[in-house]
Formats: sequence, structure tokens, C-alpha cells
Amino acid sequence: MKRYAGVFLCVFASVIAIAGSLLPAAESRADTLDDIQDRRVIRIAVPKDTPPFGADNRYKSLEGFDISVARMIALELGVKLDMVPLASAERIPSLVNRHVDLVISSLGKNPERLKQIDFSQAYAPFYLGVFGAPNLDVKNAAGLAGKSIAVLKDSIEDAELTKIAPSSASIKRFTTNKEAEQSYLKGESSLLAAGNVLISAFTKEQAENTRLKIVLKDSPCFIGVNKNETALLNKVNAMLSSIKKNGILNINAQRWFKAPLPDSVLHS
Repeated sequence: MKRYAGVFLCVFASVIAIAGSLLPAAESRADTLDDIQDRRVIRIAVPKDTPPFGADNRYKSLEGFDISVARMIALELGVKLDMVPLASAERIPSLVNRHVDLVISSLGKNPERLKQIDFSQAYAPFYLGVFGAPNLDVKNAAGLAGKSIAVLKDSIEDAELTKIAPSSASIKRFTTNKEAEQSYLKGESSLLAAGNVLISAFTKEQAENTRLKIVLKDSPCFIGVNKNETALLNKVNAMLSSIKKNGILNINAQRWFKAPLPDSVLHS
């Protein structure tokens, strides 16, 4: 009886060993960069209704600054691009749950988000500033003295402008961005306090006659990557450094934002 019991135990142990060898080891999971290269596809969360970062064109095809950067990354990796258009609230959950590999969707960085994901170097401009004609001599807050400045009432740019404007500056507050914009474009206000996204919607002629004078608040955008995906993050940062150095990212900015990249993006 003891003899058969010993044989049974040996067979049982062998079965367990074989079954264990067929199960995937938890520690052997390939990282995201390996996964992307194995499947030959990268899944990138992109904006679907946030021009000029990303939105449908008249042909119902996505285009914009972020869309161009997503295509550059896929090209750099030599894989097919699977764009996943998402609303803002869906971006980080989709990344954390690994429904997408990257988020390129006008994503800002803050302490709360840093607890959840990692970020690339800055790649896109998002700032509030004071804009005016190229020949208008305004280089700092002191230059606002005696000038009229159109701004959206009770906006962040209104609050930031109020902090620095000399008492002699005339701040004209409007109830809509459109009203503030028109006051500036019609020459009723010499300057406009607004976001760079608003300026990107100007016509080519209007943009050529408008320059950034003062940055009021700077919040550049970053590419979102899951925690501990060092290989993918390094690859993304290397690509961003390259297209900053060779000028391609700046060309992309000129096309979509009608302005060059600020130092906060170029030298991040």
C-alpha cells in the first residue's frame, strides 16, 4: 500500500509541475513597448472635439496638432496607428486600464495625475497671454500702462491680468470671448488677454498681425504613459527631443497654433 501511495504522490507532483509550466508567469509580462512591437499596432488616445489639438475636419477625419504627433510616434516605432478618440474624462482611466498605450490629448500635468501615470517632456503649448500687434512695444507688465486690454470677464486670464496690470491700464471686460476678440480685431482695444487656443482660430491675416507680448499663465501639455513603462517613455522622449531639435514640432505648432513653440515646450 505504501508503495502505491508513493507512486501516486510522484505522479501528482508531476502533473502539478506540468500544469504550472503551462501558466503564464506573472513576472514575465512583456512591457508595453514590447507589446506594441509584437502586435505591430500602437493604440493612442486622442481628442475628438478639441481644436486645434484634434477634431473632425469637413471629411469627418480627425486632424490637429495632437493627431500629427500621434502619427509621428507610430512612424518612429514603425507600427500602425490605432487612434482612439476620447472625451477628457476618459483619457486617464483608459490608459490605466490598458485600453490604450499612450494619451496624446492636450493633457496637463498636476500632482494628482502624477500619482496615477507618468508624463513625457512637454510637447504642446497651452497658455494664457496678452497679445497685440507686432509693432506694439509691450515686453512686460509695465508696458501695459496706458493701454486698453480686452478680456473675458471673470476668466482665469482676467484674474491673472488684474494681478499685474498697472493702474493706468484700461481693462475692458466682456461677457463672451467673441466680444473680447472683436474689440481687439476692430481696434477698439489695443491688446487682447486670451488663451493661445483662441488665437489659433484667427485667420491667417489676423494671426500675422498678432504677437504674444506677455505670458500670464503657462500650462504646457504632456504625453501620458503608464507607470513603470520606462522603455516606452524613453522612446517617446527621444522622439520628442529629435523633432524639437530638427524643427518639425515647431512647424506643426505654426500650422495649428499660428505661433512658434514657447521656451516652456522647446526646452523642457
